[in-house]
Amino acid sequence: MEITRRRMLSLLSATGLLAVLPSLPAVAAGSADFAKLIANTVAIFAGTAEANARPEAAAKLKAIEDTARANLKAMAEAGEGELFKGLPLGTSDPNLNSSYLKVYEIAVATRTPGGGLNGSAETQAKVADALVWLHERYFGDQSKGYYGNWHNWEIAIPASVTKTFALLSGQGAADRPDLVRTYVTSMDAYLRNGKDGDVDLDSRFHTGANLADITTNRILQGALLGDEARITKALENQLTVFATIDPYQLQHNVTDGYYADGSFIQHSSVAYTGSYGKVLLTRVVQTLKILDGTPFANTDELTPVVQGWVKNGFAPVIFEGWMMEVVKGRAVSRATTTGYADVAVVVEAVTDLSDYSAGEAAAALKGYVKYIHAESPTPLDPAKFVSPMSVVRYADILADSSVKPADLNPPARSVAFNAMDKHVHRRPGYAFALARSSDRISKYEYMSGENLMPWFQGDGAHYLYLSGQDQTQAFGADYYTTVSPYELAGVTAPVEERKTVPQLYGGKLWYDNPGHPLNFTSSSESQNKYVYFPRGTNDVSGGAVLDAYGTAAMTLSSDVAYADRAKLPDDFVVYRAASATKSWFMLDDEIVVLAAGIGDEAGRAVTTTLDARVAAPADDVTVTGELTDGSGFSGAGEATARWLRWANATRKTAVGYALLSSRAPKLKITLDEVTRSRRVVRLTNPDTSATMRVFTAVAAQSVDAEPATLAYALVPNATEAKLRSYGTGPLSVVANSPRLQAIRHTGLGLTAANTFTRGRHEAAGLSIDGPASVLQRRGADGLTQLAGSDPTMDRDTIKVLLRGRTLTKISADDGVRVSRVPGGTLVEFRTHHAYGRSFKVTLRG
Repeated sequence: MEITRRRMLSLLSATGLLAVLPSLPAVAAGSADFAKLIANTVAIFAGTAEANARPEAAAKLKAIEDTARANLKAMAEAGEGELFKGLPLGTSDPNLNSSYLKVYEIAVATRTPGGGLNGSAETQAKVADALVWLHERYFGDQSKGYYGNWHNWEIAIPASVTKTFALLSGQGAADRPDLVRTYVTSMDAYLRNGKDGDVDLDSRFHTGANLADITTNRILQGALLGDEARITKALENQLTVFATIDPYQLQHNVTDGYYADGSFIQHSSVAYTGSYGKVLLTRVVQTLKILDGTPFANTDELTPVVQGWVKNGFAPVIFEGWMMEVVKGRAVSRATTTGYADVAVVVEAVTDLSDYSAGEAAAALKGYVKYIHAESPTPLDPAKFVSPMSVVRYADILADSSVKPADLNPPARSVAFNAMDKHVHRRPGYAFALARSSDRISKYEYMSGENLMPWFQGDGAHYLYLSGQDQTQAFGADYYTTVSPYELAGVTAPVEERKTVPQLYGGKLWYDNPGHPLNFTSSSESQNKYVYFPRGTNDVSGGAVLDAYGTAAMTLSSDVAYADRAKLPDDFVVYRAASATKSWFMLDDEIVVLAAGIGDEAGRAVTTTLDARVAAPADDVTVTGELTDGSGFSGAGEATARWLRWANATRKTAVGYALLSSRAPKLKITLDEVTRSRRVVRLTNPDTSATMRVFTAVAAQSVDAEPATLAYALVPNATEAKLRSYGTGPLSVVANSPRLQAIRHTGLGLTAANTFTRGRHEAAGLSIDGPASVLQRRGADGLTQLAGSDPTMDRDTIKVLLRGRTLTKISADDGVRVSRVPGGTLVEFRTHHAYGRSFKVTLRG
């Protein structure tokens, strides 16, 4: 279920709002309801006597107490200008944020039944005194605050403060209503990206996950103050995050949120399901729990929306318990966490969401939780869940024999997340994830010294996940640390040396030039546009899906900074991209990659990396193949090959590369042990080294070379026999040019094509007008299926002529028209405002 703009407007209308946020009598909405909100909050973070008595909760309780005692020790050892040892205050907003977080962590322990600090009045007094001390010296003076990152002042610190007050509420001398009011006044004043001390839905800062965070804080503040209006207003604001984004009718000019195809965007143009998306999921589920049993909300309206996020947004990008890299933004560089830890956050939210679901929906969510537990090679640690209550619910799901493990994905699934320029293709044994970019979606995200070398992550970089593998040994931060940023899997890049933002600008984490007309400050719109997450300048980036088969297309482009270089300051450094037109055709046993027009208009040398894989140094890794003259190949070096096979005998994994061009390119094969500091990708990573055995297969073009083409199949779990079969098998390349790229697979009865330019394009009996992504499949039953999509997002209609005998429509999506014309059957897809959606028609004849 999704909430459309029309439905949202209904919910927010004077009458429709009552269905979700019932109005309360001015006096009757008082103490009992506010107390229930606070009690629910305490239960979330500290548990209950019943839940905490369960043996499954013991590890979580120990973690809470250990953290609190360590914080108390650091508090006792603090020096001048510190609340906690090692966190000097006054100029560092991260240190101030960390100090408030540690105060909150101590407060949790004082309300955790079964814990050694539960009910400790002495400890609670220390918490209250710490809040007073911090406010008097480092938070209360508005003229001295709000330095550094706005997020700390508007979201992170208020979250710790507000939850701490909820935990102290009703706790004798530690319960200080006047201090609550003082803090709320200060926190309102720090909402400087808001309006009049409140949320501003027109602010680019108050969107998506950020908006959910702010409004959850304000709900709790309302409960603490007994302010019904504050609660209701916060819930009204938070309700907007449930609306499906309509890119053609933006509300408050906000592009952040969930889209109809399951995409999630944050920061206006960054694919972010795996980072901000999970924050939003967590926060709205926590809000459901906070409101439980109160008259402030009817969760029946909203729970199905969140269920849809899980099924269509999260499940496709989770592979055997690992969060895919393509939806993590700058978080891909964090060596302090893993894709498994990311998914643990999602699992906790889904566990709790199942409690607010019923029937088949609840069974599906519980089955998915159990499926992730069964499939992940690295079992998650429930002691790291936020809530002891979630730990117990999770244990109950795992112990329930009536709950059968079941993926929310079908075994074969291809998902075109065109609203965020990503594609995920899943089969038993593997998953393939593709990252594209365009004039709508950012090429990458860099910020705050994170993801320092991101330049090509959105230029067709791909990630091939193999079943049964510990993905920390294949991807994650160590992949980016040890693989050259110019040779990420799938990337075409000019041969040049680029510098990170701190290297370019004297160690600063951003380009600082507030006096320029574009106003470059740490959080200005120009900084976002040109430095942190620049978009591409190409309009072709999309793809289509026909059942479980998919196609994707893009043209490489320079980013918007290069396009706007004439208006940028003289010392602002821009980089120019190489040129190429690329297609990916995603089938059962292989992913076919076509590239044409590979080169550089500036005459630079160019490399295209067919694949890059990493393995632990001790793993038994080999590379073998067959050259075009029929002789064998092994190891590293240069090779003009028919096929290559990378194999890791230790992990029992393999990937094959079948060269499909009539003229095979010369490839440079490397298999090197690489050691680099993890800080090369993120300044605040631990100062430790990552060592991996890195394999790359690279096609190189020299300076001033003519544009080249490349065609190959990525073959997951390939055997040598399978790779030899491609020479005479059912797969063939129909066309590979900058205008048209197409393949045919006779075994599947499938023809797939991407077209990139105006005019008519002919491919294997298909005549396609203008840019389009098209898949056709003819079955043995005499039925022909056709799917089409607009990769530009701007076309009103796509026309495809199926040459040959006339076909009759059996079924079709809305917006599909079929007619008889001389020479065959004309299918017209009405793609106006479809935003990359695939249209399907079934024909007979």
